[in-house]
Amino acid sequence: MVVADYDFHLFDLDGTLVDADWSYTRTVFDRVGDRLDRRFSDREARVLWHGLGGPRGDTLRDIGIDPDAFWPAFHEVEDPIARAEATYLHDDAARLLDRVDDVGGPTGLVTHCQRFLADPVLDRLDLGGRFDAIVCCTDETGWKPDPDPIELAMGELGVDPRTDRGYYAGDGESDVGAAWNAGLDAVHVERVGHDDRGRCVLGDRRVSRLDELLEST
Repeated sequence: MVVADYDFHLFDLDGTLVDADWSYTRTVFDRVGDRLDRRFSDREARVLWHGLGGPRGDTLRDIGIDPDAFWPAFHEVEDPIARAEATYLHDDAARLLDRVDDVGGPTGLVTHCQRFLADPVLDRLDLGGRFDAIVCCTDETGWKPDPDPIELAMGELGVDPRTDRGYYAGDGESDVGAAWNAGLDAVHVERVGHDDRGRCVLGDRRVSRLDELLEST
């Protein structure tokens, strides 16, 4: 599968197109730890930031933290401007997005990143104009791997997977599940490595760089 084979294109944001410097992530978890009176190890911070352990709610419960206490603290300590300044676009993602522009077809973004954090990142990296639809998951839109946020994005793009061929590219298991549940091809980009993740994530196409989608297999 290559992007030229598709009528529309959907992407996750964090860990897929962009990432934040580790120093920012470490600072965020230090501040959350202060609020929860609980220190996060580097490993726990990486696992939760990248969703390496599967659904983050399950991971939090496994390490003895109530998700209902964690997420308000997490969002309270995040600084949208600081996060945007610490975030960079992967060079392979930039190359792929340029090719998507050349190929044509509507392009969308579906992310668990909240709007107050996503917008400054997209603005700073000059990415907002690259997408015809942007869906930031909420309790109202639903959360991946449920198909609802993907379907919402497809509705905004004016496409139908029964007649239009599309894919969703992401770095997590929930991204693959959401793609399949919505009737799309799933692309998994493995940016942390199987050893660090502790499992192998399946997909219709598995890549270590998104620009591998410019080449057929």
